[in-house]
Amino acid sequence: MTHPLSAEIDEIRGLLSEKEMASGDLSSAFTKARRRLPRHVFRQGMLLARARPLLDHPKLALTVDNKKLDQAAKDVLSHLRSVDLAERRKDRWLGVLGSVAFSLLAVAALFILVLRWRGFV
Repeated sequence: MTHPLSAEIDEIRGLLSEKEMASGDLSSAFTKARRRLPRHVFRQGMLLARARPLLDHPKLALTVDNKKLDQAAKDVLSHLRSVDLAERRKDRWLGVLGSVAFSLLAVAALFILVLRWRGFV
């Protein structure tokens, strides 16, 4: 008999590989996606990863806190379902363009400052 949380954990594993490009078992996938996940989602994901082997064992499954794991699974699933890859890609490009624009403005300002300091302007 499989534990009811096993299906949710498998869905989380699929969403991690799809949305966060994190492969491997659940623990290593959360570790790979750690920087892109909010801290509370990462902690709850690691709680689920630590509980996963216990859920597969019939007697050890009785020792886990089902209420806490259910809440953790709901929080992780809601976050992973809300991730929009297109928005993330757009934000990344806008960040790069913002950095380039700031760098160009800083170089232009320094160039004008040097010209004024040398007496050409």
